[in-house]
Amino acid sequence: MRNPKPFQYLLLSMYIAGIIGLNIPETASLFQFLTPFNLLTSLGILLYFHREWNTNFIVFCVIAFMTGYFIEVAGVKTGMIFGEYQYKTTLGVKMLDVPPLIGVNWLLLVYCVGSSFCRVTQPIYIKVIYGALLLTMFDFLAEPIAIRLNMWSWKEQIPPVQNYVAWFIVSAVLLTLFHGLKFRKDNSIALWLLVLQICFFGIQSFIH
Repeated sequence: MRNPKPFQYLLLSMYIAGIIGLNIPETASLFQFLTPFNLLTSLGILLYFHREWNTNFIVFCVIAFMTGYFIEVAGVKTGMIFGEYQYKTTLGVKMLDVPPLIGVNWLLLVYCVGSSFCRVTQPIYIKVIYGALLLTMFDFLAEPIAIRLNMWSWKEQIPPVQNYVAWFIVSAVLLTLFHGLKFRKDNSIALWLLVLQICFFGIQSFIH
């Protein structure tokens, strides 16, 4: 069995370094540049601790990534899903005006939340609702920091209500897929990574 402790400490050190580095003017641009590497490393570690690579899990990963990416493409192009916004430079190279890394972000967050709720002894729809609410609250927490870190910007400076409605709906759809498909869902890194993500944006919000 793989020991999660070294990887938990690695992730902890990465997120602490990010919090510090992004708040030092001399290193802020460097740590913004490193944001894609942080997300990809986080997802890589998360998937390394997934214990059942069957067809259903691969289908979930592909659909979660593709849905996350293309819903953002549709959102940017039309302004009708999340509101009127555009992506900046921090999340890396863009295709169709959207960085593919945003699909990684959707996959990572949905997996972490789904896995964290997988042992809750409630019907799937309850776990989906709780998880979608948590993801929507996470987006509410992260939005001001993401804007400040040049990840994206909104036409009206702040996200409209429809952004959070859309986040809840997309999250609910992907969490329904996560809980509905048959594959092993417990992951010893998922909750740890979710807490680190929440703490990262929470501490940044407190600082600013």
